[in-house]
Amino acid sequence: MTGRQRIGSPPSAFTLLVGVLIGIVGCDARWESRAPAAETAQPASLRSAREAERTGRPRIVALGDSLTAGLGLIADEAYPALLQQRLDEKGYSFELVNAGVSGDTTAGGLRRLDWALDGDVRVLIVALGGNDGLRGLPVEEMNHNLSEVITRAQRRDIAVLLVGIEAPPNFGERYTSAFRQTFRDLARQYSVAFVPSLLNGVAGVPQLNQRDGIHPTAEGARIIANTIWSALEPMLASVRTS
Repeated sequence: MTGRQRIGSPPSAFTLLVGVLIGIVGCDARWESRAPAAETAQPASLRSAREAERTGRPRIVALGDSLTAGLGLIADEAYPALLQQRLDEKGYSFELVNAGVSGDTTAGGLRRLDWALDGDVRVLIVALGGNDGLRGLPVEEMNHNLSEVITRAQRRDIAVLLVGIEAPPNFGERYTSAFRQTFRDLARQYSVAFVPSLLNGVAGVPQLNQRDGIHPTAEGARIIANTIWSALEPMLASVRTS
């Protein structure tokens, strides 16, 4: 994070938002050195996919970046794990696979989509775009990548939940507005379930973010899980489970 902020003064909304998005790209190395060997030996998404394969339960896949991967949290604190707990508590027969990769853009998510959708996938949660916004990548490219992700999932008869995120304001109002509108337009175009903001109620709230001021704490992840659950649960009644 940058700037000449005075010691003791609260961070501005701009600083916090940029910090969140910077962290989505750039904090992997710091956290990797602090993670237990057992956690770093194998990607969480790969472990989750294998566990789902062993159980034989139909899958819900969360395709995202470090906010989905749960950077800085133990595995059970990341929002996909919290969604799995909610599924189990409610008696839904689904296995939720965490396919979050830190630093991923929409292009990266598209490249690994076939792997992410391997197996009996019934629902795809798409939570990508933060790194596109941080890097100022063309909105048209993001639109294309997300369109391809949604289209390929729908061709497999997989229900899609699209999750939006805000771009940092430093690229100007025209960019941030177009960025935000892209998610809304895609949700309408493809008639998919939609959450306007992954970080609603979390971004810019110091006590809900880790010491780096970037990634959500366990409590912040719980809020994210609640936000996504509010859109995910209504989808489950119409999703085939056998």
